[in-house]
Amino acid sequence: MEKCYSYETVMKDAKHEVESLLQKLPDNCSLEEIQYHLYVLDKVKRGLDEARQQGAVSQEEVEKRLSRWLTE
Repeated sequence: MEKCYSYETVMKDAKHEVESLLQKLPDNCSLEEIQYHLYVLDKVKRGLDEARQQGAVSQEEVEKRLSRWLTE
């Protein structure tokens, strides 16, 4: 079942994530670098959410499914 969050809660969480990211980045990083890190953070979060909701495939299963393309 999908959780329902208020707009205010979602925005506070997003703001906290951005503030946390900015604290971790060096002071001399560019706006482009900040945007890239925000993009990556969003993609990772969406991927983890999707894996939680729909399940994920183990490394072993992936290797089994793709074994004909893998070389040693």
